[in-house]
Amino acid sequence: MKLDPVDLNVFHHLLAAIPEEMGVLLRRSAFSPNIKERLDFSCALTGSQGDMAAQASHIPVHLGSVHVTGRHLLERVDMRPGDLILLNDPYKGGTHLPDVTVFAPVFVPRRRGMMMGVMCRAHHADIGGAWPGSMGPVNDVHGEGLIIPPVRLVREGEMDEDILAMVLANTRTPDERRGDLLAQAAAVELGRRRVLELFEQHGARRLQAAVDGLRSHAARVTRATLRELPDGTWRSEASLDGPGTPKICVSISKRRDRLVVDFAGTDPAIDAPFNANEAITLSAVFYVVRLLVREDLPTNSGCLDPVTVRIPAGCLLNAQTPSPVAGGNVETSQRIVDVLLLALAEAAPDRVPACSQGTMNNLTAGGRRADGSPFTFYETLGGGAGGGPSGPGVSGIQTHMTNTLNTPIEALEAAYPVLVRQYRLRDGSGGAGRHEGGDGLIRELEARERMRVTMLAMRRSDGAPGVGGGASGAAGRDRVRTVGGKWRPLPAGQSVTLDPGDRIRVETPGGGGWRKG
Repeated sequence: MKLDPVDLNVFHHLLAAIPEEMGVLLRRSAFSPNIKERLDFSCALTGSQGDMAAQASHIPVHLGSVHVTGRHLLERVDMRPGDLILLNDPYKGGTHLPDVTVFAPVFVPRRRGMMMGVMCRAHHADIGGAWPGSMGPVNDVHGEGLIIPPVRLVREGEMDEDILAMVLANTRTPDERRGDLLAQAAAVELGRRRVLELFEQHGARRLQAAVDGLRSHAARVTRATLRELPDGTWRSEASLDGPGTPKICVSISKRRDRLVVDFAGTDPAIDAPFNANEAITLSAVFYVVRLLVREDLPTNSGCLDPVTVRIPAGCLLNAQTPSPVAGGNVETSQRIVDVLLLALAEAAPDRVPACSQGTMNNLTAGGRRADGSPFTFYETLGGGAGGGPSGPGVSGIQTHMTNTLNTPIEALEAAYPVLVRQYRLRDGSGGAGRHEGGDGLIRELEARERMRVTMLAMRRSDGAPGVGGGASGAAGRDRVRTVGGKWRPLPAGQSVTLDPGDRIRVETPGGGGWRKG
C-alpha cells in the first residue's frame, strides 16, 4: 500500500503529535525541576525494527540516539504486550547514566510481533555514583552511578516493585526519582494508547504504509539536499580541553547523493568522563545532516539512509565499557557538531554558521538540608550562538545538541538551598565579525547549606572558533569564593565543597563570529 502526499503529510503530523503530547504529560507529572522546569527530556516513536519513526521537538542528543536504542532493545529483550522496559546502560542502548529511558512496545490484534515502540528519555538529577548529580570526575562508568541494563519495570501490565526498589535504593533522592520514573511511565502509556487509537482508526496496513512512506520521503529529501553540495572530501579536527586534550578528527566525503562521515584518526578513549559512545556520535551526525535540509521534513531514521558513519571502536567517540561517558553526552557531543560544521563550511560556506559556545556548562550540586533531607540539582546553562549567513548569533541560548530551558530563579530558590546573586548576559563575549557571535551568560549562586558542587564544562581554554575570518568568542570561566575571601578559579571537571555563604560564578562562552567585519 502506498499513500499519496496529502495522506503522508497528515500522518506525519498525527505521529509527531503523539510524542509532543507525551512530553506535555511528563512535564505536568514530574517531580524534579530538571524535568518540569528545564524540560530535560525527549519523547519519540520507533518502527517495528527499532528505527525512529517520529519525534517531538525535544533534545537532539536524546533523539538522535533512538536509532541505536531501539536496535539494542529488540536484540536483548523478548517484548510482550503490557511491558515497560527501563534502561540507562550506555553500552546497551543508553546515552549516559542520568538519562533514564522508558520504552513500551505496541502490539496490535492479529499481527505478529511489535508494530511500533514508544520511548521517553529523561535526565534524572541523581542516579547514584561517587558524586551528587552523577556527573563528577571519575575514571570508569561504575563510578558514575547505577547501571541499568534493559529490564522490565512493568511486566505484562504489572509493576515490578523489586526493580523499582533496587533503582531507588541507589540514588540520593529516591522520592524525587520515584516521581519522575512514574511520570515517564505514565507518558509512555499515553503514547501507547495513542498509537493504538491510530491503529483502530486506520488499520495496521495503512499505519505501516505511513511509517514506511515517511521514512522513504525523509531519505529522498536528504538525498536531494546532498546533491546540492559539490562532490569532494573535507576534513576538520579539534581538541577537547579536558584531561590529555584528546583530539577529534573527521573526514566528510560526498559523492552524488551519498555522504560518508569517517572519524578515523580520533584519539583513543580516556580515563575521564568525556568519552562518547556510538549512540552519542550518531546523534551529532544525525543532527548536522538534519540541519542541512531546508524544508519542513519528517524527522526519522530515513534522514540517515544516505549516510555512512564510521567510528573506530575504542576511540573517544566509540568508547567501550567501562569507559566513563557522563560528559560525552553533554560536552563531547557539542564538539563533534563543531568539527562537522567546520568541515562542511568548506563545502557550503554560505550556509554554515560559526561555532556556538560548544558546551552545556553542566552544574551539579548536592547535600543535605538542616532538617536532614537530601537534595541534588542539575542544570545546564546557555551561551552564545555562532554568527551565521543570516545574521548575528543569539545571546544566552542553549545551542546544538541541547534544547532545554534555564531553571527559573524562583523555582531554583524554592526547591534548593541556594540564592541566585547574578544572572545576566556576559557583554562582549561574542566573537567579532560581519555577523558577530552571541554573548554568553553569567550565573552566580550562593550556597545556603553545605553542598558539594561539580562543574563539568568545556571551552575553558579556547573560545568558539569563527569562520571565514570571524573572531573566536570568549572562553568560559568558572570561579568560587569563600565567605570573606577572594575569587579563585575552579578548574573544569573539578568538584568543590561550598559552605553557607560561599559562591560559585559561571561565565559561559560566547559564539564565534561569521566572516570578517
